[in-house]
Amino acid sequence: MAASTTTPPSTETFWADARRHLVRYGGEFTHEIIDHAAGSFVFTADGRKILDFTSGQMSAILGHSHPEIVATVRRQVATLDHLYSGMLSRPVVDLARRLAATLPAPLEKALLLTTGAESNEAAIRMAKLVTGRYEIVSFARSWHGMTQAAASATYSAGRKGYGPGAPGNFAIPVPNAYRPDFTTADGALDWRRQLDTAFDLIDAQSTGSLAACLVEPILSSGGIIEPPPGYFAALRDKCRERGMLLILDEAQTGLCRTGSWYAFERDSVVPDILTLSKTLGAGLPLAAVVTSAEIEQEAYDRGFLFFTTHVADPLPAAVGNTVLDVLIADRLDERARTLGAFLRQGLADIAARHAVVGDIRGRGLLAGLELVVDRETKQSSDALGARVTRRCLELGLHMNIVQLPGMGGVFRIAPPLTATEDELALGLTILDEAIGDACATR
Repeated sequence: MAASTTTPPSTETFWADARRHLVRYGGEFTHEIIDHAAGSFVFTADGRKILDFTSGQMSAILGHSHPEIVATVRRQVATLDHLYSGMLSRPVVDLARRLAATLPAPLEKALLLTTGAESNEAAIRMAKLVTGRYEIVSFARSWHGMTQAAASATYSAGRKGYGPGAPGNFAIPVPNAYRPDFTTADGALDWRRQLDTAFDLIDAQSTGSLAACLVEPILSSGGIIEPPPGYFAALRDKCRERGMLLILDEAQTGLCRTGSWYAFERDSVVPDILTLSKTLGAGLPLAAVVTSAEIEQEAYDRGFLFFTTHVADPLPAAVGNTVLDVLIADRLDERARTLGAFLRQGLADIAARHAVVGDIRGRGLLAGLELVVDRETKQSSDALGARVTRRCLELGLHMNIVQLPGMGGVFRIAPPLTATEDELALGLTILDEAIGDACATR
């Protein structure tokens, strides 16, 4: 029989229990016991206050414990939290209708799920059924989730040791302007030639069964890489030429984070299928697949099946409606643009003071800062990134570093859209100090 206690265990017991009973699912755990969170900060059990520059897992766009989210959860869980998956409730239909209103035609049909991996799984499954094909193309530094089809389309990590992935998955190179592989005469990224070559290789490998291309408008786990203007229109054309569907994964970029409601708006390209997650639930498990009536009808006619335990659950749907309420009422798309400019300027100031800052990129309140040993060679250093990350935490700032081979240490900076300029300034000050300290000790 499990023992119970009214007093929390000591810190030593907590970590002993963690080591004994928890499965480690990716890297090391941050050595802090988090007690509670509010707004842009998390608070440790020993009273430390840590500024959260990752919005939890890049999700809490309204900050932690937003009062309207708290009120919605309390109200909804007391009335209707979970249903048989074949039943419908008003929060679900309301959210589907309201999501469609934020999107361009013909995106108007929504499937409400839980996580980004699940939404990408459903989108891939739908694309394969509708096209009658099975081959999926993704970016070489993509992250779309850890379930079977999503993981098979993920190339930034987690591919070794698990046996074969889903058949028919292909990777194309990422158009990275900071580290160009195809170049023009002046050394700039020649993304058109890169894309043409990529699809020449895809065509050579394909069995003639290309179903879809699944990509992020801004690669996040891949290093905050934003393809240049014009790229997605050209990619859409490549898909059209081959009868493929274009699926855009806006797990981290959707719902105002980049300064517009959706990152794809910059390119005036409407995907065939859009997947949303993270930001839609503002930290709670909510995701969506949105597509056209035509594609939904074809999927339905062919017997589309995605019957899961928490599909169309009313509690997370109610939260999603509240997220839309706050985004609209507080005009958080405009706020993300304004705060994003403030953040970008602060990062540029840091780059001017520290030669180890090689590049600054991103859009709105999704920013990347890449550390290098040498600006000329762009040599990376995982050790430097790790030192800066540790020092930030010691000084009261939680940061996330992307450490991929050949990428260098890239910080993913994604504070809540509700953050204040003072909070951003505090984070920038701590990051500035941490970089200086880390460089002084190498």
